[in-house]
Amino acid sequence: MHLSDTTQEILFLLFCLIIGCLAGVGALAFRALIEVGQWLLWPHGYNFLQKVLAAPWWWKLLLPTLAGLIIGPVIVYLAPQIRGPGVPEVIEAAALREGYIAPRVTILKPLGTALIISAGGSVGREGPVVHIGSALGSNLAQLLKLNPERTKISLACGAAAGIAATFNAPFAGTMFAVEIILADLQVAYLSHIVLASVAATVISRHFIGDFPTVVVPPFAFAHSGELILYLLLGGLAGLVSLLFIRGVFATDTLMTKLPGPAWLKPAIGGFFLGLVGILSPHALGVGYDTINMMLAGEILLAASLLILVTKYLATVACLGSGMSGGVFAPSLVVGASLGTIMVLIGQALLPQLSLQGADYVLVGMGAMVSGTTLAPITAILTIFELTNSYRVIVPAMVACIASMLVVRYLYGYSIYETKLLRKGVNIVRGHEVSILRSLKVKDHMTADMEILHESTPLEEILLRAEASHYPFFVVVNDQEELIGVLTLWDLRHALPRAEELGHLIVAGELMTREVVTIFPHDNFETALDKLESHNFHYLPVVLPWDPRKVSGVLRLDDVLHTYDQKVLRESVFRKPWEPITLSFWRKKEK
Repeated sequence: MHLSDTTQEILFLLFCLIIGCLAGVGALAFRALIEVGQWLLWPHGYNFLQKVLAAPWWWKLLLPTLAGLIIGPVIVYLAPQIRGPGVPEVIEAAALREGYIAPRVTILKPLGTALIISAGGSVGREGPVVHIGSALGSNLAQLLKLNPERTKISLACGAAAGIAATFNAPFAGTMFAVEIILADLQVAYLSHIVLASVAATVISRHFIGDFPTVVVPPFAFAHSGELILYLLLGGLAGLVSLLFIRGVFATDTLMTKLPGPAWLKPAIGGFFLGLVGILSPHALGVGYDTINMMLAGEILLAASLLILVTKYLATVACLGSGMSGGVFAPSLVVGASLGTIMVLIGQALLPQLSLQGADYVLVGMGAMVSGTTLAPITAILTIFELTNSYRVIVPAMVACIASMLVVRYLYGYSIYETKLLRKGVNIVRGHEVSILRSLKVKDHMTADMEILHESTPLEEILLRAEASHYPFFVVVNDQEELIGVLTLWDLRHALPRAEELGHLIVAGELMTREVVTIFPHDNFETALDKLESHNFHYLPVVLPWDPRKVSGVLRLDDVLHTYDQKVLRESVFRKPWEPITLSFWRKKEK
């Protein structure tokens, strides 16, 4: 049955509403799972910080180590995608895999991260919630066989809903999806993402009430001269963010080089985490209890310095060793510590300004998030929705933009982009590049190619060139190994001598020996770069395990035609809604 465009749009809006509701329920279930785990593993105390303080030192050391031993084999053998924050994998799925996320991630990501956080892991629940919501959106879109563009939007709706449910902040959830996941303002689908965020917020508020994640006193920005201090706070947050990013991946490199099986590395990180936790219990767990103490002014300068250093070390140990968990909450704790240090020093040096401690704690939180994620709008809106005060906007903008600029100028990439770069994935903002990177050489190369032996005489080459549809020859030796290529351009100098020496001149003397090749698993962006930089129209496709064996050729005309058809199909001949199919559970080739 054919549906009108209006009906299809209404159906898709309802679908996004369902994604928001399910992601909201998923976020609440994940939160409940963590609370149950903490109640079982840390039985004494009314909140997590009190539970950790009441536990003996050996339990703080043993529990994170055991959690690392359990989660290590799961990450290595069952689901490598659940390693780390989860957000980079969602970004990669949106940009390069047409919104596809493996269904098993929906189950293993929350279970693995809940175990780590319950055991005291210094990671956040926001990144995993984003991964959970995105996986729900992606899996439902696959179930209904939606087109790639709408699958990607479904993924973004799930991500936005996860953040919205976690912080009771629909604006922050929306901007997180647009600024970080999609990396582009998709106006046509903005209403869908907003609807999913609002639905998740309603679900969250219905079950746990309209309570903020942290208890925030009224924001009291009163003197414009304080903007200089907020600017300084933002610059310092940018430098600490840079150290944070560098520390995580330096530890990851160190862990990779350590001898021993990969599944043991999270246990090593857990042991180090336990040692840090013995020194400072504030370093364990998500850290919202610590933030609330800082907002209430209950932590002094020396303690703030200790929390900043130990929280940094604990988070670096967890994420660098490969544990599953986010960076959002640790960034908030480190930023709150930095804001506390800044305001305590400011109060001592400038008592006449009557600086409010909670203000700098809040802005420090936003500045740190902006620096690590390079998403200042998301950070500003998060702080705004935590305070519900317009007074926070200007200080937050000054600090968050300053932090982002420091990281962007001195380094250039967010913590999410850095992880993708280490995997060889360079996400460039832009729809066209995403399409090029989603197309693989192996799917569009041709095995119909002209092959010459190096001893083939010129007279035979000319006959074959005349009969060929495209005059591009792959030249091989006696072992059928690639040794060169031959085109009409290579033949031009030999043509005047063809009649008298056509039987003496051979392909091995005329061919170009410096061959530019490409692998089947490469994408069209790589292919176009090689074709255009060398002004070629063809590229031999060689086997990764034997670069001298040719499996086919890739033609520039095929690359351009495929790209044009892909763009046309996505923008014009779109089938937004297709029948439900049970092929959802099939193994997808990517």
